[in-house]
Amino acid sequence: MTDSVRAFVRNVATGIKDSILGIGTITKLDARIQQKREEQRRRRASGPLAQRRAQSEDRKHESEPKLASRIFQCCAWNGGVFWLSLFLFYRVFIPLLQTLTARIIGDPSLHGNVWSWLEFILTSVFSALWVLPLFVLSKIVNAIWFQDIADLAFEVSGRKAQPFPSVSKIIADMLFNLLLQALFLIQGMIVSLFPIDAIGQMVSLLHMSLLYSLYCFEYRWFNHGIEMHQRLSNIERNWPYYFGFGLPMALLTALPSSYIISGCLFSILFPLFIISANEAKTPVKLYHFQLRLFSLVVLISNKLFHKTVHLQSSLTSSSSMEKLPSPHVSPTRQRPLPSQ
Repeated sequence: MTDSVRAFVRNVATGIKDSILGIGTITKLDARIQQKREEQRRRRASGPLAQRRAQSEDRKHESEPKLASRIFQCCAWNGGVFWLSLFLFYRVFIPLLQTLTARIIGDPSLHGNVWSWLEFILTSVFSALWVLPLFVLSKIVNAIWFQDIADLAFEVSGRKAQPFPSVSKIIADMLFNLLLQALFLIQGMIVSLFPIDAIGQMVSLLHMSLLYSLYCFEYRWFNHGIEMHQRLSNIERNWPYYFGFGLPMALLTALPSSYIISGCLFSILFPLFIISANEAKTPVKLYHFQLRLFSLVVLISNKLFHKTVHLQSSLTSSSSMEKLPSPHVSPTRQRPLPSQ
């Protein structure tokens, strides 16, 4: 029991340390990436054709964004544009307009009625015409930038990304992954409703920490060609380490009461933790017992995914059967056999 507790504390502390200290390598990564490219170019440049190929690759690499600039873009977009616009509207514009209308109207009771309607209209218009479109656009832009950051961080390792066998397998892996993560998030929200609030919040925090670790390590594992079931097994077998790794981001994103603000904060922090995940040295020795928190959502995801695939294949086969001519001759079109 004592050994298990010590191992738990040690692994959690190691996970927290890796998640925080890995961020400090950002300033050195661009130089390390350039060094790796120079080494590869020297190894390949043995002839005129190889030199021309190396020069074209150098021009291609020069046009690619730097890691530090991508991270700055994420922070500027999510913090400087999105978050700042929300802060200016709700904390500056709305209070100033409320004070101004109170001075113009004068009567407190009349101002209260007018302001309740005016505030509702203004916040609704702002949410519909600014917050919602910007939120959707941010999701798309962040997904592209996060992938760029993960690819650049993986390049430092000097390894080549292990491709999946087929495009269909990549799409299936991504769809299954999205479904499973959504169900796991719902599971974490449900356990937070436990009657004893402290226990519910702790178990919910465990869920969010493991989910954030899955987010961060997913790019690294995907480039290594590790499939979804193995990724979940890695987390469940060393869950104290991954709990510690995702804990800082889970705590920081839980501070804002607004879901939008929490999403902005997540988008600012997430690129930094992608770097940490690529730099982390995950424990080789397994923990004393496996925590099967993903078992239920994996079961539900398998059922839903297989049903959807089966239904799609059935519809496809039925439509193809309608289009293809029958191999059997219709009885009405059969010619009578000649009499002998």
